[in-house]
Amino acid sequence: MSNISVIGAGKWGQALHYALNNKQQCSITNRTVKQIDNFVSLDKALESKYLVIAIPAQSIKQWLKENFIYNNQKILVASKGIDANSGEFLQEIYEQFVPKENLGFISGPSFAAEVIKGLPTALVINSSSQIFYDQFSSFFPDFIKTYYSSDVIGAEIAGAYKNVLAIASGICEGLELGNNARASLISRGLVEMRRFGQYYKADDETFLGLSGAGDLFLTASSPLSRNFRVGLGLAKHKTLDMILEELGEVAEGVATSQAIYKLALQNNIYTPIANEVKYILEGKNVLKSLEDLLK
Repeated sequence: MSNISVIGAGKWGQALHYALNNKQQCSITNRTVKQIDNFVSLDKALESKYLVIAIPAQSIKQWLKENFIYNNQKILVASKGIDANSGEFLQEIYEQFVPKENLGFISGPSFAAEVIKGLPTALVINSSSQIFYDQFSSFFPDFIKTYYSSDVIGAEIAGAYKNVLAIASGICEGLELGNNARASLISRGLVEMRRFGQYYKADDETFLGLSGAGDLFLTASSPLSRNFRVGLGLAKHKTLDMILEELGEVAEGVATSQAIYKLALQNNIYTPIANEVKYILEGKNVLKSLEDLLK
């Protein structure tokens, strides 16, 4: 039985499985059976001491309630988002099931398509426990450089917020507004993300590093990003249903925009870009949103 298992075999889950399998046997499981080396049942995967969970953020709470039994496992969370229904961060959800010292959260610029090719990547493992980091960092192959941070909330906010900003950037690209506009949008988005994080006492440094600026620059600049492609589709006046059907994957920024909007409204945080993304996803004309942002 593998000592480490990945739960969730989407593109990111498969990429992490490939990376971890470089140094030790790593199992993987999924809701539906996939033809992947070392694929096992969920029950078998849960017997592993170390788990990497790559389940979409909006499904995690229900999945934990229905499937997870705590047996002193250490869990590295590979999802990014905020629960749209409850407004809970993933840390808050997981801590209902697992002690926080047994939890860590991946952040940083990391397209699955490049990880699975073995291309150089840098990741941050965010945890309240340095011991947790030391254990998990030893599992990663040489082509992945890992860093430690204890700022879990900052990494969570950065990872969730950048997906919403990537939708905005895709809209900008789809409207052919130019490089000046996109650079302005991304840099102002970083300011907005940091402002949101300050409310939750996140470290400023997080937003300037791999978890914040690094992941934002990547995700908001390339059609390899699902959320960026959502923005491209919206700029071409496609319906959200049509865009998501074409994607065939979860774009976390869609639901996260709702969560950020609710939290910002409740706590009086100024989030103009995230707000406009939420409005566009609900049907607002993209050119009207642009006009309102420029005002």
